[in-house]
Amino acid sequence: MPRLVGLMAVDARETARAHGVLLAAPDRPDFSRTVADHVVRQYPPPGAGVPRGAVVTVWFDAGEGGGGSGVREPRRPDVPHGGMRREPAAEEEPRVMSLLGLG
Repeated sequence: MPRLVGLMAVDARETARAHGVLLAAPDRPDFSRTVADHVVRQYPPPGAGVPRGAVVTVWFDAGEGGGGSGVREPRRPDVPHGGMRREPAAEEEPRVMSLLGLG
């Protein structure tokens, strides 16, 4: 199995084709049109013995802006510095807005 990590999608497809394996990309439904994204992970790993026609799974970098690629664990939102804050009561709202320069 060749090393595909670090290659652009178009190069990874060509390398896989030259070695007689097929590629699957679960994080890229449009994988056949993906060109410039870089492979960041592959399975089976480089050097593993795989038969011709085997399917190799690759994952891609999210790139600029975070994308949406990859399998991600759920993240909890961070608590603001200083802990949680209560919402101002309705009677406090005008005073709070003026302190913030919004009212």
